[in-house]
Amino acid sequence: MNKAAVVCVALSLVLAFSLSCQAETLELLTWEGYAPKVLMDKFEKETGITVKPTYSNNEEIIAKLRATRGAGFDLAQPSQDRISSVQAKYKLYKPIDYTKVDAAQIVPSMLEAVKKNTMVDGKSYAIPHVYGTSGLIVNRKYAPEASDYKDLLNPAYNGRISYRLKRPTLIGIAYSMQQDPFVLYALPPSYEKLMERVGEKLINGKGLVKNYWTNGDALLQSMRSEEVHVAMAWDNGGWKLHAENPDIDFVAPKSGALGWIDTFTIPAKAKNVEAAYKWINFMLKPENAAVFTNMEKYGTASAGAIEYYDAEVKANFQRSFSKADIDNIKWYPPVPAKLESIEGLILDKVKAAN
Repeated sequence: MNKAAVVCVALSLVLAFSLSCQAETLELLTWEGYAPKVLMDKFEKETGITVKPTYSNNEEIIAKLRATRGAGFDLAQPSQDRISSVQAKYKLYKPIDYTKVDAAQIVPSMLEAVKKNTMVDGKSYAIPHVYGTSGLIVNRKYAPEASDYKDLLNPAYNGRISYRLKRPTLIGIAYSMQQDPFVLYALPPSYEKLMERVGEKLINGKGLVKNYWTNGDALLQSMRSEEVHVAMAWDNGGWKLHAENPDIDFVAPKSGALGWIDTFTIPAKAKNVEAAYKWINFMLKPENAAVFTNMEKYGTASAGAIEYYDAEVKANFQRSFSKADIDNIKWYPPVPAKLESIEGLILDKVKAAN
């Protein structure tokens, strides 16, 4: 072998070694705040895998993956109710291999809900990660017995009630009537009849309402000023008020808080699938999930993470949610297109009623 050939072989070996030593990368399509730097750094230290996040939202996640037919990212985080219809039409995701998921560290009711709500042709496409709920914010000084959505129609709180004229209110009132509206999603005529009954209740109770809130900050201010004693709103808002006034707090309704879940999904043309599963299991490990919750104040599907929460954050979840309350959360499934017009008509009737 001549000198030039030796040099060529040596350079080739050096290049191959260099490439083998390059850091492995996980391309993550996620929401702002869902991949804290402290956790990305910890993950890289433990695994050698660098997480490269691209921040987005539901609409953009779908648009980006449609544009590439599921390529360009190893892991994405759409909401659970935005997966099955998209998957059925565009085939953007891989089915989840649940044997690669540490299910023991996931809240069982959340995992089962996501499996069910993301199922297409007998296969499920997501794993739960971050969740939040809506229910009641109550001033216990004036409404000590308020405990369910039906209290939004309770004459005892005349003039001190507030809620939005939006789908969550319709769904909550339906549950307080001991009806499951989500079961009727596949039966539009039956769903319409139920919504008409809900609408009648809201119209009959219209005189009890202080206002229909449209701005979250304005609602919180009306609770601070004690203009409103019972409202339907999000858990974080109630906890924020509780830190200012211990009489006010978020209450998980007896018929079930309404919940959204943002998930982990694996795009159809993901290149680093093994790294994706490693990140999923890492983020749902209780001590890591708690880092996220302490920073962002949202809960995760990690079972046992509460033991690692900061004292104030832990107290919020413990006051508002027993294990039974968590298992009773009504998770939003995908909404069939026909139902939006049904709900819109009912809400318009309530708004127009005297």
